[in-house]
Amino acid sequence: MLVSIFNDVIGPVMRGPSSSHCAAALRIGRLARDLMDGQLSEVLVEYDRQGSLPTTHESQGSDMGLFGGLLGWEAADERLPSSGTALLASGVRVSMAVIDAGDPHPNTYRLTLANGRERHTLHVISSGGGMIEVISLDDIPVSMFGDCFETLLWPDGDAAAAADRVAALMDADAVLVHGSGSAAFVEVKAGAFVPDDVVATLRGSGPVREVKRLAPVLPVLTSRTSTIPFTTCEEMLRADAGRDTPLWKLAVAYEAARGDLGEGEVIAKMVEIVRIVRRSIALGIAGTEYADRILGSQSGAFARCLEEGRLLDAGALNRAVLYVTALMEVKSSMGVIVAAPTAGACAALPGTVVAMAEAMGLGEEGMAKSLLAAGLIGAFIATRWTFAAEVGGCQAEAGAASCMTAAALVTLAQGTSAQAAAAASMALQSVIGLVCDPVAKRVEAPCLGKNVMAASNALSCANMALAGFDQVIPLDEAIEAARRVGAQMPRELRCTGLGGLSITPTSIALEQRLAARNA
Repeated sequence: MLVSIFNDVIGPVMRGPSSSHCAAALRIGRLARDLMDGQLSEVLVEYDRQGSLPTTHESQGSDMGLFGGLLGWEAADERLPSSGTALLASGVRVSMAVIDAGDPHPNTYRLTLANGRERHTLHVISSGGGMIEVISLDDIPVSMFGDCFETLLWPDGDAAAAADRVAALMDADAVLVHGSGSAAFVEVKAGAFVPDDVVATLRGSGPVREVKRLAPVLPVLTSRTSTIPFTTCEEMLRADAGRDTPLWKLAVAYEAARGDLGEGEVIAKMVEIVRIVRRSIALGIAGTEYADRILGSQSGAFARCLEEGRLLDAGALNRAVLYVTALMEVKSSMGVIVAAPTAGACAALPGTVVAMAEAMGLGEEGMAKSLLAAGLIGAFIATRWTFAAEVGGCQAEAGAASCMTAAALVTLAQGTSAQAAAAASMALQSVIGLVCDPVAKRVEAPCLGKNVMAASNALSCANMALAGFDQVIPLDEAIEAARRVGAQMPRELRCTGLGGLSITPTSIALEQRLAARNA
């Protein structure tokens, strides 16, 4: 899977507390719904006892997202908080179980789907930031990312021969055979579904007992012409060969190649994301409400104190703190946010970029270019590591966000790509080892403070890089170091709610009070 800035780093546009829970689960639900042709009567959801989901699937939005996806809803649908009630009203029976499965990935969803005519199983992992991979269909290994149109064909007879006929009849990016014997099926990856006339031709030469069409769930599709010019920061700087091309231009070139897009399309996509973020900031400052929540609306009071001169003079950083906290409050109230790179760390990057750009008198295109620069740094992280706190702790979320924000701020200041990379490395070095220990299993505290910390750290590192400070450790090496630390981190400190602040008496009491309120 080639990493895309819009798929993997800046996005999805969503509601909910966690992208690796809610947005990813919704995408999983959408694929499951397509697999069953939209006809569901029973769904069994199983989680591995040693994974992260048994303790977090309710509080962090996995259930809400999965149910919304099974209903065919979008990730930003305002009905998402009521998806469980809506699914039950539709007649679908859902049951959940915690089992000893030994799943290697902590965010593994095991679904058994049934209606009166058929039954299928799906095993899917949520890999961070809303990204997913289907790793098994009916216990047969596969690899599907939701990044193309998938047509699945179950022929009676020789599946390999059927695959050859499909390849001869249509222009597909890949035609694969999975399984053997009567269970074998053909997977066709393409820019469109296998047309009905091709299916009819196949049936004319041999029975095809079942056809399934799974629509893409990612905004940028993958085709065989998709490519990327570099996969590491070192490769990027070497390719630029000292020309000091602005990082945003290198990001545009990257995403244009990855998504078969024009430069104008790439910038326009990011401008739309900027507009979504700015609307969310305004909503947060105006005040938000939601019942299942630890923290109330606080950013409005910060705004008033700022206007009245009652805060310490931190310059534009105070505006950044205001915007970051406003975005976090929108997230906690199930408002629309942009995961950048995740919902838990959705505020540091866009909030700081918008605040600093406004202070510098820059418009939305300048903000978009800065976010694109950040997105390229994020692509280097996603290529060799993860944004999932369940895998790497909060250094993979708020830490990555701070790293990306530092590069974005250097770009706003018209620094070079080398300076942006140095700022990113210094910011990441400063937060290696950051754990994920959500209070009351909600993505609010200490997440709010960690987003503010990420913004402050990024601003300091950006200025240090612009002043010529030595990064010491190159970005690629810092990413690799963080990856190793994540692998060494105890499970209890990786978003399970089983360690750190999560198990303080106050956290436990808060969780109990929220559970009683929602009973």
